[in-house]
Amino acid sequence: MRPGEKRFGVGQIVAFVVLALMAVGWLMPFLWAVATAFKTETDAASESGWIGDDGLTTGAFRGMLENGNVWMWAFNSLWTSLVITLLTVTISALAAYAFSRLRFPGRRWLFAVIVAAIIIPPQVLIIPLFYEMLTFDLIDTAWGLILPQIVAPAMVFILKQFFDGVPIELEDAARVDGANRLRVFWSIVLPLSRPVMAAVAIFVFINAWNNFLWPFLVINDTTLMTLPTGLQTVIDAHGIQYAQTMAQAVLAALPLIVVFLFFQRQIVKGVATTGFGGR
Repeated sequence: MRPGEKRFGVGQIVAFVVLALMAVGWLMPFLWAVATAFKTETDAASESGWIGDDGLTTGAFRGMLENGNVWMWAFNSLWTSLVITLLTVTISALAAYAFSRLRFPGRRWLFAVIVAAIIIPPQVLIIPLFYEMLTFDLIDTAWGLILPQIVAPAMVFILKQFFDGVPIELEDAARVDGANRLRVFWSIVLPLSRPVMAAVAIFVFINAWNNFLWPFLVINDTTLMTLPTGLQTVIDAHGIQYAQTMAQAVLAALPLIVVFLFFQRQIVKGVATTGFGGR
């Protein structure tokens, strides 16, 4: 063995093999969806293998692009997801910093309510949220789609866990120099919080992009639909077509895969510094 070379033990090799098998098992459904998306509808409905009898074809993707306003729906998903991400991160960061640093009456009880809200399934709030949007005449509007998604108790909890670990001495030094609370938050806390802020932003963006139920209920205008709901109308109009269904899944997931590939380091750093990664 050469100097500097790392020797792997039996336990590490076994762990690597197990993790590799788990990764392959996790990827199999996605790979099967991609393979099915490149089949004809006849091959997709039959018990053919990974490659159909008629070979690979892009007919399912062409059908999705020709029979619907895919680019418009993708643009709607992009800009609404970005707005939701910006507002959610801003509100969650300010709330988390207040819970972490400020002392005000009812602070503990209010934070307990926020923590308890994490365990409430979003589906439970669908009916009251719908009636609320109906009362404010926000059905079939972009704000009716955006506003209910900007409240994220889990993100407030994650950011508070991080802010609790930021040395308060740094803030005290800035306060001595005359900086107010908002200046301290903007110039001291936020620059130190870039990894966790990036991770939270990515999590919120992915959730907003993937959200189907709320946009499906609140938006009926096809020009305002997001990509998941818009693609569903194409499938409903043409019946159950397995190749097109898988093409829909691949098209909807592709932007998220690109986001993850570009920002995977920020995601890992953020998870490792929020309290869930052993901090």
